[in-house]
Amino acid sequence: MLQLDFWFFALAAPAVIFAGVSKGGFGSGASFVAASILALVIEPALALGVMLPLYMVIDAASLRPFWGKWDWRVSGLLIAGGLPGVALGAWLFSHTEPDAVRVLIGAISLMFVAWQLARARGWVRLGEKALPHWLGVVTGCVAGFTSFVSHAGGPPAAVYLLSLKFSKTQYQANTVLIFTAINIFKFVPYAFLGMFTVQTFTANLVLAPFAVFGTWLGVKAHHLVPERAFFMLTYVLLIVTGTKLIWDGLA
Repeated sequence: MLQLDFWFFALAAPAVIFAGVSKGGFGSGASFVAASILALVIEPALALGVMLPLYMVIDAASLRPFWGKWDWRVSGLLIAGGLPGVALGAWLFSHTEPDAVRVLIGAISLMFVAWQLARARGWVRLGEKALPHWLGVVTGCVAGFTSFVSHAGGPPAAVYLLSLKFSKTQYQANTVLIFTAINIFKFVPYAFLGMFTVQTFTANLVLAPFAVFGTWLGVKAHHLVPERAFFMLTYVLLIVTGTKLIWDGLA
């Protein structure tokens, strides 16, 4: 049962704003931190169920500012791969206990930080040459899977998108289109798995304005805020939440 008390909304509101800023202005890669934060205080399935409709609101609010700036062929490859990835995630989720989901979300959070550190140190190099088209489908599949189990589809998609040397705005536009489609794919299996309840719907109604506000901030910040400052804060949040989720899942 989801308790919609003051403390829930005191935690959820800033988390949703942060997700809106990430998806609206910084390629959506770190927006899953909101689901990780909520999973600290409620069941992981409910945390994912609360966040999916809000991510869809953010997607809808993000489409207009970046409309038509994406590459249909590139986005289509990742969307095509995303559908089987979502199906795989649904199958795994239906056979997994809540504590295992906590560990999985926590591990993905820490792996995201490790991946970004490896890129910053030059241990992993992306963007030196364009990856083949079939890898777009593969990374789309991985993105669909990680998006389903933790709303963390951004990093796998980035592996392919960064190799294409898009401008900052083109990159953002493609992620908006890709995850609009993948989140639509996720909605029906989430419903069948019981991840939506009357309480999550009520939470969505209250939190939707925060999602729209965060998206508006993200679109503005896309042109004004250095990515380094934004992602440094993101990494700290993911390290703390990821470690706590793994601890709780294993305890």
